[in-house]
Amino acid sequence: MASSFLLKPWCFSLAVLYFLASLCKSAESYSTATSCFINHNIYVRCQEAYRLSAEGEISVPPQAAEDFCGGPCLVETRLVLDCVERMLHGFEFYNGASVLDVRFSLATACSHTNSRGDFHVRPNQSAKVVPDDARFDDYNYDHGSKLSVVSVYLVGLLLLSLTVLLL
Repeated sequence: MASSFLLKPWCFSLAVLYFLASLCKSAESYSTATSCFINHNIYVRCQEAYRLSAEGEISVPPQAAEDFCGGPCLVETRLVLDCVERMLHGFEFYNGASVLDVRFSLATACSHTNSRGDFHVRPNQSAKVVPDDARFDDYNYDHGSKLSVVSVYLVGLLLLSLTVLLL
C-alpha cells in the first residue's frame, strides 16, 4: 500500500515534466533550423544578395523579379523553407514571420498581379488566403504540427495520472 502511495506523485510529476518538455523549442533546434540559410547544398546558384535571411527578409528589387522568379532563386528559397520546417516546425523568423508568411510573400511577389516584385515579408499574412502551391504538398496534405499528437497523448496521460491520484 505504501509503495503505491509513493508512486502516485512520481507518476504525476513525470507526466507534467514530459508534457512541458514536449512544448519547449530548444536553442539547439533553432540553431539547426537557421543552418539551412547557409547550407551550400541548398543555395547553390542563387545570388547571395537575393537569398532569404534568418531575419525573414528577401532583398530583391522589383526590377529583378523576373530573374528571381524565373531562375534558381525561387526554387532554392523554397528548398530552404522546406529545410527550416523539417528542422523546427513552427519556426519564427526574427521579424516575427512564419514559414507560411514567407511562402505567401514568395507566391505574391512571383504572381502576375500588381503585387509582382513586392518581396516584403509581412508577419501574420498567412491568415489571408494562401495559394495552393504555397501550403500543401503534392497530395494536398498540410502536415501540421508533429508535436500535437504527442501533446494530446501526454494530456491523456496527465488526466489518467490525476484520476489515479484522486482514487
